[in-house]
Amino acid sequence: MFATKNKTAAAWLTFLGGPLGLHRFYLHGIFDWIGWLMPIPTALGIYGIQRVQRLGQDDMLSWLLIPLLGFTIAACALTAIVYALSTPEKWNAKFNPTLAEDAKPGQTNWFTVAAMVVSLMFGAAVLMASIAFSFQRYFDYQIEASRKISQ
Repeated sequence: MFATKNKTAAAWLTFLGGPLGLHRFYLHGIFDWIGWLMPIPTALGIYGIQRVQRLGQDDMLSWLLIPLLGFTIAACALTAIVYALSTPEKWNAKFNPTLAEDAKPGQTNWFTVAAMVVSLMFGAAVLMASIAFSFQRYFDYQIEASRKISQ
């Protein structure tokens, strides 16, 4: 589809559209099966958010679904960081094998660094929030279950 794969474009696509698999389609083509699977945990997480809005925070299924969205976003942010940190030689060897090792699509510029910084900040925040939400809901459930047993 695309003749050359730009590292900066891949990093931004991974950060912005990673949960939908857009970076996979850009790098590996439209027939990439992992790219087609990526929207599933994203959609399940969004469904979990809708369940909380509709049924309240006591809905146990939403406790399991919401972190899927957070972990998917965090994983895509980490992937964007890995793409941004890859050397031009490694990038071009993997995604642009017909080009020279130091070809321009694999070079790092300020937009690549910006993608890495934004991915690091947002990905870390989402990951910590997902972990905190998961543990909070789990311990609340355990306290409620122990109250039922003690009565």
